[in-house]
Amino acid sequence: MERIFDLLEKELVVALGCTEPVAIALAASVAKEHLEEKVSSISVSASGNVIKNALSVGIPGMSYTGIDFTAALGVIAGDASKQLQVLEGVNKSDEQAAIQLVHEGKVTVNTADTPEKLYIEVNLKSLSEKVKVVISGDHTNVSYVSYNDQVILDQSDTKKIPAQKQEKFPDLSVDDLYSFITSVPINRLELVKRSIELNRAICEEGLSNDYGLKVGKTLYDQTKLGILSDDIATYSMALSAAGSDARMAGSTMPVMANSGSGNQGIAVTMPVVAAAEKIGATEEQMLRAVTLSHLLSIYMKSKFGRLSALCGVTVAGASASAAIAYLLNDDLNKIKAAIQNTLGNVSGMVCDGAKAGCAMKVATCSSAAVQSAILASQGLCIPSTNGFIEEDVEQTIENFCRLGNETSSTTDKVLLDMMVNKNVQPKS
Repeated sequence: MERIFDLLEKELVVALGCTEPVAIALAASVAKEHLEEKVSSISVSASGNVIKNALSVGIPGMSYTGIDFTAALGVIAGDASKQLQVLEGVNKSDEQAAIQLVHEGKVTVNTADTPEKLYIEVNLKSLSEKVKVVISGDHTNVSYVSYNDQVILDQSDTKKIPAQKQEKFPDLSVDDLYSFITSVPINRLELVKRSIELNRAICEEGLSNDYGLKVGKTLYDQTKLGILSDDIATYSMALSAAGSDARMAGSTMPVMANSGSGNQGIAVTMPVVAAAEKIGATEEQMLRAVTLSHLLSIYMKSKFGRLSALCGVTVAGASASAAIAYLLNDDLNKIKAAIQNTLGNVSGMVCDGAKAGCAMKVATCSSAAVQSAILASQGLCIPSTNGFIEEDVEQTIENFCRLGNETSSTTDKVLLDMMVNKNVQPKS
């Protein structure tokens, strides 16, 4: 049981803003700590997956976006001790100073030549100093630091990475996770309870105000007009998408991220909370269900990878569906069927970066989660004769993760080329 608590504590982390640009700001902030003189140039080199997610997403409290701006902001005002909340407290004065660095041509951005999916290298120079910082493998894992070419830290070899930073996932199964959530003392789920509180708050913010594409708010408002039904599916879609709307647009409210993703943190919690409210579940049932959703997502992402050419919210959808099935029936076979149904439904959704449109993908996967759980509750499951679905849910998960891992390189390359080379015409 304790090893599962360790997973929750490692993978449920409070984050402010989209985690890829935040990790860039963190690397820049760590580098700045080693300089005594004024920064004269900033160079960022990042993997395609990181660039894809940091290219145009909103930065908390800021009007400007972009990798160059984010790195400059990390240098100007980032607090490395706050980890994924490194940009907490930045203000408009900091924003203007970062913009000035960018406009003066002091920040450059390149795609790193690396097979690593999560790789960020920041090089700072001053009049007589230079610092290099690398974050790799994990959004907060500082794996290399050098000052004036003298190595201060080198954990680029994964064998040297401290235990708390390594991807250490026990040999678990869906059965093990179900056994845990049905037997764990409820008073030990305070971290999960906190995830519900934080993520609920930003979702309510998104429902109340005009953020991004207003996906969640629009869906919610349509239920009040009678255009859409106020049922579990619509409420799950609206509540979850509203949090993504706010987060992608640069809300200053933090979220509880799951496996390095704030959107995933929202998408594993809020559809389950919405379902629990609609069916009148007790707080204990809701907490156990959300815990299952978190754990299944952590479990699948350990195989799927933190960054992929496929959208990580598909993993969240399958996890939330299993949790909703638990609320409906508390039947392990039906929980497994919900996972099968969801993965067989939304598995091909690609990740084309973090941006306002992510809220629509959150809504889609939330709807699929409810649909799949309801079908499973009625004893309906996609058969193993269909596509990559296997009789054993564990093998289906392996196939799904293989799909994400083995197709990512080519798909990511094509997607990134489309994203950086498209001809965007200004609106009249």
